Amino acid sequence: MKNFITFEGGEGTGKSTQAKLLYKAIHKISKNAILTREPGGTVQSETLRNLVVKKKFRWDSLTELLLFNAARHEHIKNLIIPELKKKKL
Repeated sequence: MKNFITFEGGEGTGKSTQAKLLYKAIHKISKNAILTREPGGTVQSETLRNLVVKKKFRWDSLTELLLFNAARHEHIKNLIIPELKKKKL
């Protein structure tokens, strides 16, 4: 069975804090888990994240949407799917 847990919510609602707490609890029981974030999580995704988050440029809303979706695609393709195939949580 493949297990995938995600935390959703607005900015500043504690998603990262709760994800870290859950990861630490799971990691005590089994080392077979990873913790990642989105947008980000891979070198490629972090690069795309920084383009949007650092506010160096003012992006058109469609361009920003496409950058975030590109970051998500890289994250899923290069980290999440390979780790799930290894039976990681």
